[in-house]
Amino acid sequence: MTIRLDHTIVPVKDKTASAEFFAAIFGLEVRHGHFARVQVNKSLTLDFTDDPEAAKHIHHYAFHVSDAEFDAILGRLKTRGLPYGSAPFNRNDGRLYRLRGGRGVYFDDPNGHILEIMTVAETGSWEADETDR
Repeated sequence: MTIRLDHTIVPVKDKTASAEFFAAIFGLEVRHGHFARVQVNKSLTLDFTDDPEAAKHIHHYAFHVSDAEFDAILGRLKTRGLPYGSAPFNRNDGRLYRLRGGRGVYFDDPNGHILEIMTVAETGSWEADETDR
């Protein structure tokens, strides 16, 4: 049996603003309806929903991306002047982290959810990368 995640509900203060932010940064599109839906890949959608209590419940969403996708997403963060960082507790140091030979970075969505992108890597150890400042 193969198990895969089909969709998840993302509680936010403003579903349209959060979905459009996510789609713009990740280079995707939003489908509007009861949920503001973003198709992440063939099998996964993020379904953004309005929740007035959302600010009390911050979530962490992590995504493996290719090197080219990583560069494009990081470029969109930089173009918008958005803070990013090398750790979940330090999302504004302007640095990347390196883990198992890959790269990663954390940043916030408009609701305060923590987003993480990382390249797929096989071996190595974690370290902050000073070179991206």
